[in-house]
Amino acid sequence: MRYIFLVIWSVILVSVLNYVVSAINQGTPDWNQGLIMSLVFAVLLIIIDAVIPSESPKAIGREDH
Repeated sequence: MRYIFLVIWSVILVSVLNYVVSAINQGTPDWNQGLIMSLVFAVLLIIIDAVIPSESPKAIGREDH
């Protein structure tokens, strides 16, 4: 469920960024490119989430004997 919300929020935020940057540059927003970039952004966040350990650094270094 969190991955679905991640994709939804990345599409929303990258679309808003796409619109604002194109408005500043006085151009037209390319919605297809924005969608592709948001999906790439979501996949990178999923990979980062898988690589970073979920335990705190104190719990990783502690050895319970």
